[in-house]
Amino acid sequence: MMNTVNDALAAWADSERLCDASTTNSLLTDDFLGIGPVGFQLQKDAWVQRLTDGQLDYEELSLDEVSIREYSGSAIAVARVNTRGSARGNPLPTTRTTFHLLRVDDEWRIAGIQHSFIAGAPGSPVPGR
Repeated sequence: MMNTVNDALAAWADSERLCDASTTNSLLTDDFLGIGPVGFQLQKDAWVQRLTDGQLDYEELSLDEVSIREYSGSAIAVARVNTRGSARGNPLPTTRTTFHLLRVDDEWRIAGIQHSFIAGAPGSPVPGR
């Protein structure tokens, strides 16, 4: 059960790291939209498929610096997503990520994810200051 936003985020991080398409599918709303750090957009089916197509390999994925704002039936969470691994042969970046969550049947589901590069962070094409 995803009774708290933190529960939903922890379950997402685990399922993403393990490339667990089934769990990820259950965590996302039907109209989910994911936006990658270079601006690509993926609907739910494509987001889940990327976990099974053999092009994604996580050595590490963890969340920190999590900030959550809850509203009536919805929440916005911003976190630093620390990753190590590769996607389509490219290093995975550490990102600042926004999660848009909704309460669906008394459980938190993720309706949207947007990743943004953090200047100077591992995998970022943007140098630090």
